Amino acid sequence: MPVEFSAAAYRLGHSMVRPGYQLNDEVLLPIFPDPPRLPEGLTGFRALNPAWGLDWGRFIDVDIRNYDGSDADKSKRLQFAYRLDTSLVNPLSKLPQSVVSDPPPSLAARNLLRGWRLGLPSGQRVAHRMGVVPLTDENILIGKAVENPDPALPNILTVSPVFRHNCPLWTYVLAEAIQHKQPVKIPVNENITINTPRLGPVGGRIVAEVFLGLMFNDRHSLLTLQPNWQPPTGPEYTLKDFVRYALGG
Repeated sequence: MPVEFSAAAYRLGHSMVRPGYQLNDEVLLPIFPDPPRLPEGLTGFRALNPAWGLDWGRFIDVDIRNYDGSDADKSKRLQFAYRLDTSLVNPLSKLPQSVVSDPPPSLAARNLLRGWRLGLPSGQRVAHRMGVVPLTDENILIGKAVENPDPALPNILTVSPVFRHNCPLWTYVLAEAIQHKQPVKIPVNENITINTPRLGPVGGRIVAEVFLGLMFNDRHSLLTLQPNWQPPTGPEYTLKDFVRYALGG
C-alpha cells in the first residue's frame, strides 16, 4: 500500500474527534489549549499531572453507566466518538498556532491540499480500480450524519461543480461512510440503539490494506515470525477486557 494511502487512512479518524474530553470528575480539557481561558489542552508531551488520572469508564465500556438521568449521571457517562462523516469539530477548523505555524489553519483544508500535492486519485477513480460502483455526486453528502438532518445535507456539487465525478479521496471515504450506516446497541443501562456510519468498501479496504501492509512488512510481527499461528479456542477478548486487566480487574 503506497505511503500516500497510509496517510489518507490515518486522517480518517479526524472526523470522530470531540472538541474536549472529561478525564474524571474534576478535569475537563479541550483538545487544544486556548490561553488564557484554557491554558492547557491534550496535546504535547510533558510531566504527568496527578489530577489528570483517567476515569476509564468515560472512554471505554469497562462498566455500564447511565446514558441519561441526573446531571451527575450525565457527567459520568461514556464519551462516544463522534460519527464518521464529512464534518469536523470547531477546534479542528481553526488550529491554533501552537499546532500549526503555516496556513491554512483548517485541518480539512490541510488534508485536502496534502492529498492534491501527493497526487492522490479521486474517490471515484479508486472505486473503479477496486471494482466498486462509485457513489453518485448526489450521494456525496457534506455535513454531520445525524438522524433526519433538517435541512437535508447538501451534496458536494453545492461546494463547487469542479468536484463533479472528481471527489477528493479523503472526502469520498467519509461521505461513503454516511451511506453505510448500521444499527449499534450502545453499552449503557438504557436500551438504546443508534444508526452509526461505518467505513464503506473503498474506505474499509484502504484501512485494512494499510494495517496488513504494516504487519507483513514488519520483520518482528507475528505474521512474519509465525505466519501459520492461529489463536486458541476460548473466550473472545475486546479492548475493555485488556483495560480491566491493566486496572487489576
